[in-house]
Amino acid sequence: MSETEQIGWNREQMAERAAQDIPNGAYVNLGIGIPEKVVRYVPEGREVIYHTENGLLGMGDAPEPGQEDPELINAGKKLVTAIPGAAYFHHADSFSMIRGNHIDICVLGAMQVAENGDLANWSTGNPDAIPAVGGAMDLVAGVKTINVITQHVTNKGYPKLVSNCTFPLTGVGVVKRIYTDLAVIDVTAEGFKLVELAPGVEFDYVQERTGCTLHAA
Repeated sequence: MSETEQIGWNREQMAERAAQDIPNGAYVNLGIGIPEKVVRYVPEGREVIYHTENGLLGMGDAPEPGQEDPELINAGKKLVTAIPGAAYFHHADSFSMIRGNHIDICVLGAMQVAENGDLANWSTGNPDAIPAVGGAMDLVAGVKTINVITQHVTNKGYPKLVSNCTFPLTGVGVVKRIYTDLAVIDVTAEGFKLVELAPGVEFDYVQERTGCTLHAA
């Protein structure tokens, strides 16, 4: 297999797979990057209400060309739409919803996830790194379920799923499920447990790219 050949899921497929696990009627917040794509893949017949930190409940997908509203953006400053019945409010009210445990699921990106569910997703800790915590610390403290979408390894091939995070933490023991390009993995009391392999990916391939023990399903 060549180095350039696609192995496992691409980013759109990762987002689609994560969307399958969001239950009907859930209130959901999406992080910046791959998580933003999840909004495109709500299964037919399922109602999911998307929330943004900057004050929108009822976020839709990106607008069609020519239909953009420069005033309608998500927390990552990407243009979005609003579904019928959407509500707008001050960002302080938005964070009250988060801190009050009114959001069911948050899907975030990650730099590292530890086998006990610790999450690092805002800084590498390097002196020249630009901090980008945003609302993540509030989200991991206030949202009922935290899931993560991330590539399984860094651009340099280092595992993102590790025994202990070496980057500054966003939250301690907060992650429940991880969607990578190679697999779906749960965080359990015993550590990382495989839920599903991406098509064409074998268990040993994933284990070799995981920074600690991965328990088979």
